[in-house]
Amino acid sequence: MADTSYVIEMMGVTKQFPGVLALDNVDFKVLPGTVHALMGENGAGKSTLMKCLFGIYKMDEGKIILNGKECTFNSAADAMAAGVSMIHQELSNVPQRSVAQNIWLGREPVNKLRLIDHKKMFRDTKTLLEGLNFNFDSAAKMSSLSISHQQGCEIAKAVSYNAQVVVMDEPTSSLTENEVAHLFEIIRDLRSKGVAIIYISHKMEEIFQIADSVTVMRDGRVIGTYPVKELNGDRLISLMVGRDTTHRFPPVESEIGEICLEVKNLSAANPRSFKNISFELYKGEILGIGGLVGAQRTELVEAIFGVRAVESGEVLVHGKPLKKITPQCAIQSGLALVTEDRRNSGIFPLMDVTANTSIASLENYTTRIGLLDHRTLNKVALKQNQQLKTKTPSMGTLVQNLSGGNQQKVILSRWLMTLPDILIMDEPTRGIDVGAKYEIYTIMAELAKQGKAIIMVSSEMPELIGMSHRVLVLCAGRLTGALKREEATQEAIMRFATQFA
Repeated sequence: MADTSYVIEMMGVTKQFPGVLALDNVDFKVLPGTVHALMGENGAGKSTLMKCLFGIYKMDEGKIILNGKECTFNSAADAMAAGVSMIHQELSNVPQRSVAQNIWLGREPVNKLRLIDHKKMFRDTKTLLEGLNFNFDSAAKMSSLSISHQQGCEIAKAVSYNAQVVVMDEPTSSLTENEVAHLFEIIRDLRSKGVAIIYISHKMEEIFQIADSVTVMRDGRVIGTYPVKELNGDRLISLMVGRDTTHRFPPVESEIGEICLEVKNLSAANPRSFKNISFELYKGEILGIGGLVGAQRTELVEAIFGVRAVESGEVLVHGKPLKKITPQCAIQSGLALVTEDRRNSGIFPLMDVTANTSIASLENYTTRIGLLDHRTLNKVALKQNQQLKTKTPSMGTLVQNLSGGNQQKVILSRWLMTLPDILIMDEPTRGIDVGAKYEIYTIMAELAKQGKAIIMVSSEMPELIGMSHRVLVLCAGRLTGALKREEATQEAIMRFATQFA
């Protein structure tokens, strides 16, 4: 018999995909008015479990009990109607519609003539946003908002359902420190009203700050549920990965060589972006780039690769200026770019692992008569993924079915197949669990040891400090600081990151 003290019980949940047992007889229970963290490495089954709860996936076995009554959710609409909302890690808004239209999509208020009551919709949205202390316009197009404000809309939408359970999957991945503090205020307010929050995050400091209890998953199974006050960081990591993790970062023992990249007085075509940026990158070096949201870090590295237009300045590779700053010239000169947004600009979700790995190197495997040498290409793609220890049922598996960490390895494999000298990695471990992070760090350290030069943009201070030989700091599009490894403390980085704030 179900325990009515729990708002949600998931019992004996099993879910299998081709070649992968994603969930193996999982039990998961949440009390009302609590923040219940769900943690585990990428691929542990966290998001799959929540998608089963939310009606996105159909369970092979198991049952869901809401307030003591068994429920069947055949769709997200069923779940939301029953009082379960979910804020997804990957935003899924309608860019050309307004904030209000996105929040009330599919359930717009209507007047007596059964027409959409726009005045009421915008009035209700304004009230909702004000109640959450969000300061953006309900009439603004979603495409005009920052990622953090788009995330705020997702939170407002979930709250608008008056849900009893709100699932938050990596809700702070695109938020500034102040915005995270604001989100935590909202969470505490919801908790005080009896709402249960299921909180998925790889940021352990958040778990210890906001959660009441933690359920740890590993390899599709629940390892255990624990009160947060009984855990510390080392214990939690050990539960997640099944091994001791004394060191968060591998040693970076590469030999620093000659200059391989020079950026001279580079300014973006967009006057609101970066200006007059100059720096050098050395062979075997991992150069970190830090700064707060809005510092123009991504804009800078994308401009170096030719994705964004520049107004002035030049980029030199091995002493030779790029004739044109375009992606094609960058790739031909030995540059590679691992983008920040893995889902939207990294992977090709409906293509398999082989296609995702080889797509940037097709010219290198084309015969004289213009046909692809599939045999050689497939062999090299397989070898590259094996070297990075990519976990996949087969090379024919759709890349969207892999965990975030393994998707990142596929993207790295893609660029390594182009034989680059310089790797630009923008937020290389965003949305990746502790174990997979360490694997990515190890790959980076090994590449640097081989003489590759790496530019790493990161919002995580420990990552910048732990992996970089030097750290450049941007603020409001200006280069405000350059720190050697021994100088790169959190205080020093923040001092430069806020210089123009």
